[in-house]
Amino acid sequence: MQRLRLSYSKLGVARFASHRDFSRAFERALRRAGIPMAYSSGFSPHPRISYANSAPTSAASYAEYADIAVLEVLDPDQVRDDLNAALPTGFRVLRVVEGHRPALADVLQASDWVIDLGAVDRQDLESAIRALIAAESVEVSRATRKGERVFDARPAVRSAQVDEEGHVRVRVTHGTPLVRPDDVLAALRRLRPGLGGEHPGLFTRLRQGPLRSDGSIGDPLDVPDATADGGTRTTRAE
Repeated sequence: MQRLRLSYSKLGVARFASHRDFSRAFERALRRAGIPMAYSSGFSPHPRISYANSAPTSAASYAEYADIAVLEVLDPDQVRDDLNAALPTGFRVLRVVEGHRPALADVLQASDWVIDLGAVDRQDLESAIRALIAAESVEVSRATRKGERVFDARPAVRSAQVDEEGHVRVRVTHGTPLVRPDDVLAALRRLRPGLGGEHPGLFTRLRQGPLRSDGSIGDPLDVPDATADGGTRTTRAE
């Protein structure tokens, strides 16, 4: 059995797809591409696919990840190309790596997000960010299946600034509960009510991966292979 780890993007109209929507589309693409998937055992076998920290519905992303297990040794280049030919518009496999690596949940430690609030005053944004960074705690709430959940969003915010285009760029660490970009926006609006008016916010993940000692975010596909020879084969979409 061969293990493959892949990265994929979720852009354009695909940003409005839920993770469940993608997982269904991905399984169909695997079948159409003729990928010889390994299946779980038991009464209801499922293809061996694992995900971690998928972007929320309505968020775009350049950094989504999945692990799959297949029954034959495949060429990562061909897997990438075959899947891209079968996936719906908006989803694209960017890179494929073969080998045994730490679980995605262990290496996806932080994310970089862009928050676009449309035509908002830059000084208001910068003021809100300064207030967020200076705060020790900012409680926000989120509706869940079990009701409203209140939690502190501040500890997850590693850095935040306004970029040249007037968008908020924020780096968040992944913990429990997982702080999402809409939670960061809620924290900013709690500190500066009315920020951005009624704009819902457009969220785009630029990267996610292991948090390095210098504070930067690494690539989960570059984490060393755990096989005996440590060899890897990678491919990147053009």
